[in-house]
Amino acid sequence: MPASSKTAKPRTSSASVKKSPRKSNVKATQAKAKRAMSEEEFSDSNDDDSDVYEAESKEESDSEPESLDSDDLDDDKPATRKRKRTAAASSPRKKATPKGRKAKKPEDDEDFDDEAEDGVEIVGRVVQAPTTGRVMQRLMGSKQEWVDFVDKMVEKVSTDVDEEVPPLPAKDVIHRIYRDVRFSNDKTPYKTNFSASFSRSGRKGIFAHYHVASAVASGGRSLVAAGLWCPGKNELATFRSHILRDSTPLRNVLSEKEFVKFFGPPKKHAKGERQSVFGHEDELKVAPKGIDKNHKDIDLLKVRSPAVIHRFLDSEVLDPDFIDKLCGVMRVMQPFVHLLNEMVTVPPEDASDDEE
Repeated sequence: MPASSKTAKPRTSSASVKKSPRKSNVKATQAKAKRAMSEEEFSDSNDDDSDVYEAESKEESDSEPESLDSDDLDDDKPATRKRKRTAAASSPRKKATPKGRKAKKPEDDEDFDDEAEDGVEIVGRVVQAPTTGRVMQRLMGSKQEWVDFVDKMVEKVSTDVDEEVPPLPAKDVIHRIYRDVRFSNDKTPYKTNFSASFSRSGRKGIFAHYHVASAVASGGRSLVAAGLWCPGKNELATFRSHILRDSTPLRNVLSEKEFVKFFGPPKKHAKGERQSVFGHEDELKVAPKGIDKNHKDIDLLKVRSPAVIHRFLDSEVLDPDFIDKLCGVMRVMQPFVHLLNEMVTVPPEDASDDEE
């Protein structure tokens, strides 16, 4: 094949393949301008959003408290709206009365006020105990009879039974008829008996008492008792100190023939019933602290309420000579009461010095 028949391809120079620097610079400038325009638009939109955010934050800061610093809390500043709303919500709402009506005040209480002088609202008032009802009528109907009976009895006790008992008026020896129901499951408001106590200090004090109770209802529940009921810590300790030193005086009184006739022999009952000074509900099951359980007088040392009780039949209570019979039993009690008064008021050391 001849060489002339071959077509020779023209060679392109390296300069023609390369882009011209002028054209590339123009394109770069245009791209840079586009980027600048987009950045300006984005910054403008951010500026608008920031202005809105600053305005909202300013409004919120105006509604919030200025500062919670401890120094600022000491300053006297007006309460914020939030605090006012809290105080208003916590205050009790008053019931709205219907139109045309006014809150009525009790007609039977002229001095009743809705609010006290110091601005405290009264939510209740003290009322008298009921004076009607079958039980109350029965008690009130017998009350005056009981007062008359006690008046006669006080004179007789102070002159014929025990000269150490002062002739006090009946109101100073009679117990109230209202029960203490605070710690009881039985909420009956009134007692079912009348009672009175006689001692050196009336119905109160640390001395031994003569106690008389007359039941309103029948059933042989009327009684006379003498001694100490739940004495204080110091009186009980002194009583036991006398027993530890010498229990003979107390045992002699409990063993008297007349005393045993009314109150039983001075020993524990076989069935655990009440007898002499033994068998009371508060009697200890074990020896007192610091005392040997094999002590010869452990039966007396376990006693916490040294007292005796004698009950009367309804027929005896209705007897016109009941006061004389009652005072006869109290005369038998008198040595026992005097000995207890000495045992709880005079320490054992002083008693031994007097005997010497």
